[in-house]
Amino acid sequence: MKPIDFRSDTVTKPTPAMRRLIADAEVGDDVYGEDPTVNRLEERVAERLGLEAAIFVPSGTQANQLAIGAHCRSGDEVLTEEGSHILHYEGGAVPALWGVQPAPLPGERGLLTPQTVTAAVREDNIHNPRTRLLSLENTHNRGGGTVWPVERFRAVVEAGRKAGLAVHLDGARLFNAAVAAGKPASAWASLTDSTSVCFSKGLGAPVGSALAGRADVIREARRLRKRLGGGMRQAGILAAAALYALEHHVERLAEDHANARRLAEGLAQVPGVTVDLARVETNMVFANLARPAAEASALLLKQGVLANPTGPHSIRLVCHLDVSTADIDDALARIRKALAA
Repeated sequence: MKPIDFRSDTVTKPTPAMRRLIADAEVGDDVYGEDPTVNRLEERVAERLGLEAAIFVPSGTQANQLAIGAHCRSGDEVLTEEGSHILHYEGGAVPALWGVQPAPLPGERGLLTPQTVTAAVREDNIHNPRTRLLSLENTHNRGGGTVWPVERFRAVVEAGRKAGLAVHLDGARLFNAAVAAGKPASAWASLTDSTSVCFSKGLGAPVGSALAGRADVIREARRLRKRLGGGMRQAGILAAAALYALEHHVERLAEDHANARRLAEGLAQVPGVTVDLARVETNMVFANLARPAAEASALLLKQGVLANPTGPHSIRLVCHLDVSTADIDDALARIRKALAA
């Protein structure tokens, strides 16, 4: 039985075309700035996001952490939505690496309001940390793959700017947002001081993310990348796959979104499963279950369907490059069989 893996869009395998580019990539020492493939990738990312410069890094977590380290100093504070990736999935890096205090803010499916941001900024007082950075996320993972409406994003960014904050965007799945909204990724990224994007999620590359931003931010990020051991040498073999993903796999994200909608509508018909179809905006489906999620995941696994619990009675299913429309229909049949047990 072929496994159908919905655990994340990070599980994709490089395509044959990607593997050929990896094998043929022109390389040099990137720490010296001499890898032509990395340089080309960084230039294209910056151009595509409407920002001044970019740096190639191993992971989305490192990209976000370099941004926080570049924008903040020890004792500062970063405002972020309470379900954000930097709070839940980056190993406590914000305080551990930088001595920066995260301030979780209540949101609506991961989205903030200008009023919430304005109210959270600390008074300039010796008793308070300095509120220095606003970190946003698009799409928002724990929000359900939520896409920020551009005008709401702009209003929240402007609220942060009025308070003197720098703005970072965790755009690990920014290209999903762009495809879903029918807008360029720069519609959001160009409003920020820094934006991270990931190549190894929906875009299907095996490794890598980038941080783009103001030139001074990226200069500092390059210093911090070295400090964290993220300086890769002949990294063009990785950048080649990322370039291919950027050039060939963005528009096809619409297929993942359509498959997620098909999956959600099918799951909504399964006894004991409820899905809020209005929340299925991109490639993620969150399903609520009558039975415990751990039990349901174990039953699904026996049928070759992999999905992660996200709560006592909820699971997340993520569509990606390696899940076809036929796989969706096959998975629904397996899910119905598993949950009928």
